Amino acid sequence: MSMEKANKVVTQLADTFKAGDVAGGKSILSELKILMLDFPIGIEISSTQLSIAISALEMGVLFSVVDQDLDAFARSLSQLKPYYQLSAEAATTRKDNSKKNKKCHILGLNLMYLLVENNLSEFHAELELLDSEEACTRYVSFPINLERQLTVGSYDEVLKAGAHVPDPSYSFFMENLLQTVRDSIADCLEVSYKTMTMMDAVGIMKFDSREELVGYMAEYRDDWIVEGDGLCFQPPEGGSKASDIPSMKLIAQSLSYATELERIV
Repeated sequence: MSMEKANKVVTQLADTFKAGDVAGGKSILSELKILMLDFPIGIEISSTQLSIAISALEMGVLFSVVDQDLDAFARSLSQLKPYYQLSAEAATTRKDNSKKNKKCHILGLNLMYLLVENNLSEFHAELELLDSEEACTRYVSFPINLERQLTVGSYDEVLKAGAHVPDPSYSFFMENLLQTVRDSIADCLEVSYKTMTMMDAVGIMKFDSREELVGYMAEYRDDWIVEGDGLCFQPPEGGSKASDIPSMKLIAQSLSYATELERIV
């Protein structure tokens, strides 16, 4: 396949993605990957070959997100990274804003993937590889802010962020992340409250309706009990409620120790 024809196939791949034809896109992508087997390795690769490889693999990443295939996402990204490294040395690529934006889009998706996988060590390692311009783009700053909010436990802010993703492709990762966050909030509710109204629980967990909360409970919290408009939390197995902690007794004990220490000194 000539480079001219390869460029046309890359364009066809992009059109297939816009049309939402995942099966057709996978077929075209396989064709391009076979072509890429003949590409030179390292600095010997031509600018045209480099552009084709990057464009094809970027589309592969996006197709894997549409297909909700995390394994394919990780594979496409690992294949793409060496070409990004080569492109960083090509001045023409660095001056192309559209290519720069697409790269930041892909890198941002990778950061989202690492958050979902709770792989924070690699998340921070990837941040070290970004330049200041890349880190400030909306694609990359979004997962960076999410990680900060998760670190300090600002789950409410994380849930709100789901409505402000920088691109629709981020929604798949946000859905996975929001599920994790809601589970964490549910764990906190169980140990902090005995009862709560259904509507308060809906608000705290950022559901849109009581029905959504009921659906969540049926799938993940079948030990929660609905009593009219109220919700009764069952204590976790082997655990205890916050109210079970003898707070006053502990405070009195601590004051007693402090008084005795003062006398000794």
